Amino acid sequence: MRATLNAEKTRTVLRNSARVSLDVLLLLAVTVVVLWVLGRMWSVVWPLVIALLLTTLTWPVARFLHRHRWRPALAASVVTVLFLLVAAGIITLIVLPVVQQAGDLSDGVVAGIQRVREWAAGPPLNIADEQVSSALDSGIERVKDSAGDIANATVTGVGAVASGLLNAVLAIFLMFFFLKDGPRFLPWLTRQLPGRLATHVPAVTERCWVTLGSFVRSQALVGLLDAVFIGIGLWIVGVPLVLPLAVLTFVSAFVPIVGALFAGAVAVLIALVSNGLTDALIVLAIIVVVQQLEGNVFQPILQSQSLGLHAAVVLLAVTLGGSLAGITGSLLAVPVAAMIAVVWNHVRDRLSDPEPVPVGLDATRSGTPEPGTEPTAETDPS
Repeated sequence: MRATLNAEKTRTVLRNSARVSLDVLLLLAVTVVVLWVLGRMWSVVWPLVIALLLTTLTWPVARFLHRHRWRPALAASVVTVLFLLVAAGIITLIVLPVVQQAGDLSDGVVAGIQRVREWAAGPPLNIADEQVSSALDSGIERVKDSAGDIANATVTGVGAVASGLLNAVLAIFLMFFFLKDGPRFLPWLTRQLPGRLATHVPAVTERCWVTLGSFVRSQALVGLLDAVFIGIGLWIVGVPLVLPLAVLTFVSAFVPIVGALFAGAVAVLIALVSNGLTDALIVLAIIVVVQQLEGNVFQPILQSQSLGLHAAVVLLAVTLGGSLAGITGSLLAVPVAAMIAVVWNHVRDRLSDPEPVPVGLDATRSGTPEPGTEPTAETDPS
């Protein structure tokens, strides 16, 4: 006998599916509106984001001064001045030489791609597919065109430079106020919100701040370790452009997974062009060893699983952020994903039912003996 569909169950399933679909569409619409508003306010949001990232880096020093009874304004001023001095030193000692050698670095990458193409066309691979060669040629042309566009923008983009300086100045001022008045923010936020929001929103905000600080500081330290070890290895092998490659490694560390692959590929290409295949393989081995140390030793120790994100989630977040907002999206993808996870975990905890307590454990916790047992000295009220 063939089973027939139950009309009532079918209608219930369709109604529930329609309701869930409508809820999902509403959430997507709200997300699109929020992203649109952030895009319209980006001139204000971007300095705010930079200030938050800088504050997470400098907050430990400010917190140390606060605990030693420094006035908030004086502590924030000292930390801000120290940060500006360190930034000026980095620009003087590292960034300027990197800028001077940036042309050689881009030319080396292009030459390395060309050499790989020539090697693939010969034995033992003997790849003669015209489509592959055409794709590689177009890729090289795009790199050259992009380099020309960047050079033109550097020369003629006075407005972009002025906007960048304005954002930097605004971010520094915001960082000063965050360092000065940061401890007052959560109490102020609690007073402004009604009911349960006064409890939940500050709690989520504090967790997000801890997560963001953990990510930024750990990634900065991991990137520094990567840059030092890889830079020493490149120097020992005799690869040119050691300083630019070390700086590229440090900066790329803030884009998990993808950044390491990009920086490593550039270093191997430079070694291949300048030193030959043997040194390129040695550089590849050095990078693989350092990346294994980073993934299995550095990050677990420094981050202590504080982000709580799977590697696949990190990779998808970086890919999505890069496709939506380019380099900026790639840099912000992981901390944004981590903060979304924090919010989701908080909401899930609030909506979840408490786990049932076993009867014996419940009786023990309450101090009441289980049926059939004699009261002990700990449970006897007398």
